[in-house]
Amino acid sequence: MRPRSHLLLAAPAVVFLAVFFVLPVAAVAVDALGEGTRAFVRVFSLPEFWPSLEGSLLLTLVAASISTAVGFAVALHLSRLPERQRTLYSLVVALPLTFSGLIVAYGFILGYGRAGFFTQLLGWLGADPAIIGKALFTPGGLAFASSYYLIPRVVMGILPVLVNFDRAQLVVAESLGATPAQALRHVLLPQVAAPLGNAFCLVAAVVFGAYGTALALVGTQLRILPLQLYSLISETGTDFPAAAALALMITAACAAIMTTGEWFGSRHERHL
Repeated sequence: MRPRSHLLLAAPAVVFLAVFFVLPVAAVAVDALGEGTRAFVRVFSLPEFWPSLEGSLLLTLVAASISTAVGFAVALHLSRLPERQRTLYSLVVALPLTFSGLIVAYGFILGYGRAGFFTQLLGWLGADPAIIGKALFTPGGLAFASSYYLIPRVVMGILPVLVNFDRAQLVVAESLGATPAQALRHVLLPQVAAPLGNAFCLVAAVVFGAYGTALALVGTQLRILPLQLYSLISETGTDFPAAAALALMITAACAAIMTTGEWFGSRHERHL
């Protein structure tokens, strides 16, 4: 294919990226840098910035780790199923990706809130509904709710790799005396570590920058950077340059996480 044809095929994607990413980020950068670096200094000086950064890192690590582990287990199970059955279950697994963060939050409130269905069911089995209902509105509950739409992303990313994995290697390892767990740990995991790391970085970037689920579940009481940004642009906030600076910092952090994931993925591609 000629280079000119490549440019024509890439043009729609370039225009889309420029209109919906480059231009908005550039507009935010103009606001953030309008006062030089003073807006960034004010962000660093905010009393809630460093606790919010710590909270975002902790939430990202916990939610991404849980989602990656569960998503890998689900994808491994699906990869062993017949193709028709695997396709059907994959559609069900991918369903949460169609919901927004607010819908997910309200669904979890109806299911696991103080008067939620599962909360009342667990109360009928002997648990304390007050404790269970309160747990949803904590950082742990937020990580639990976020995993609902993070796990499908891991499954969809790692499933093709597991489907195409040569299972004869596991059979050989077990025939030489390895247990199924040892074969999984020493044969499968090293070969899928790169795409698994890519999937981890993907969901980590998603949860680091997400605010809809957190805002619906815990309001602005939870100390994470997206909610700190929301407080700067809400009705009580007036420092828009500082908000733009914080938005750029969150964007840069998510871009760095995604770049790390692409680096892991490129390692996998080079070894194929």
